[in-house]
Amino acid sequence: MIDAPEIVRTAKKRNACDGATDIPGGAALGHPRVWLEIDEKGYVDCGYCDRRFVLVGGPADVTAAHPEE
Repeated sequence: MIDAPEIVRTAKKRNACDGATDIPGGAALGHPRVWLEIDEKGYVDCGYCDRRFVLVGGPADVTAAHPEE
């Protein structure tokens, strides 16, 4: 399995992704806004940009399992 290019830790199960949220004035550089729902796996990947949204404290949150990292 190939790692997601960017991981976003979030406390919300439903998240929006437009591919350019962190780029100032970058709306033209992103993709259409999509709403993504995190399921029982604890994460969801954006179908456009492969950004991975991980639920804080969920089963896929490796940071919670290894807080010293």
